[in-house]
Amino acid sequence: MTDHSGDVRLAGIGKTYGAFTAVHPLDLTVPQGSFFALLGASGCGKTTTLRMIAGLEEPTSGTVHLGDQDVTRLPPYKRPVNTVFQSYALFPHLDIFENVAFGLRRRGIKSVRKQVGDMLELVQLGEQARKRPHQLSGGQQQRVAVARALINHPKVLLLDEPLGALDLKLRRQMQLELKRIQTEVGITFVHVTHDQEEAMTMADTVAVMNAGRVEQLGAPADLYENPRTTFVANFLGTSNLIEGEVESRTGEEVVLKAGDGRLALPGDRCPAGSRVLIGVRPEKVALAHAHEENDVPDGRNRLRGTIVDAAFIGVSTQYVVRTAVCPEFAVYVQNVDRDARLVPGAEVVLHWSPAHTFGLDASQDIGAGTEEEAVV
Repeated sequence: MTDHSGDVRLAGIGKTYGAFTAVHPLDLTVPQGSFFALLGASGCGKTTTLRMIAGLEEPTSGTVHLGDQDVTRLPPYKRPVNTVFQSYALFPHLDIFENVAFGLRRRGIKSVRKQVGDMLELVQLGEQARKRPHQLSGGQQQRVAVARALINHPKVLLLDEPLGALDLKLRRQMQLELKRIQTEVGITFVHVTHDQEEAMTMADTVAVMNAGRVEQLGAPADLYENPRTTFVANFLGTSNLIEGEVESRTGEEVVLKAGDGRLALPGDRCPAGSRVLIGVRPEKVALAHAHEENDVPDGRNRLRGTIVDAAFIGVSTQYVVRTAVCPEFAVYVQNVDRDARLVPGAEVVLHWSPAHTFGLDASQDIGAGTEEEAVV
């Protein structure tokens, strides 16, 4: 039987500041035991949403439930949640052991040694117990902050850009570390970040926020492969978007006219309507020299173009190709057998499988939100 005692349920939750709406009323359910990410650019409402769960902001409308408990009017210290901020906020005059023990001692618990020791082992800092915060690296300090937040066994751990102050390599290590800790303790984690890679690495479910609304919610792979709006298509990675008009529809395939050519995509990946934005991710596209166009297999989408830029980035080469229907078409090619002829100025053929193509409603407002209830 599934335990829902730690579910976070937001019902019609919204926040306005005077005439400015920071969060439009939204419904959101974060299941017990999941690693959930609120992802979006600065000012999208993600941190405000997190602060309303924490009790640090009072919602203008709606309610916050943790399991069956309505906590909307409870102060932060009475909610079964703890928050980890980007600044860590460790006590500089206390050693690591006492930083972690602080919450237990405040509750009047006398025997803390075993609980603190277990928590320091969980975050792999057992040998650092008697050091002060300034003697630790940024990543170690971050783990102390997580241990201090977890020792009170909250139902929900809220993480507000917790890796923002770390350098890239350490941030990637900490992404895996936080995911390991969450899996081991089984507590619901709600993580706010503007970093798409961070959200996709760590979270089971991602809610992409834009202008105070949830644009799309789902598993990272599903959001990436099947974006429903242009905002999501461009915020999660790079997408090539081409305007096209529907020429024919069968149950399984839609053929669109784009410029002088035709491009196909699966029927279930194409919205209704006559005008469609045809999308394909750069790594799904193959690049052939124009002299080899006859070698491109039948049935693939293809475009002719000219390479205008090529950047070698180690694992792949990133090309920008000018085509008649997309002036800056991005293509990422793995550096396995590099074709020396693929240089700026070269005439090329881009080709990819129709199955790797997605369609978006060309009439939508770019970045428009969704009023649907976002529930996983």
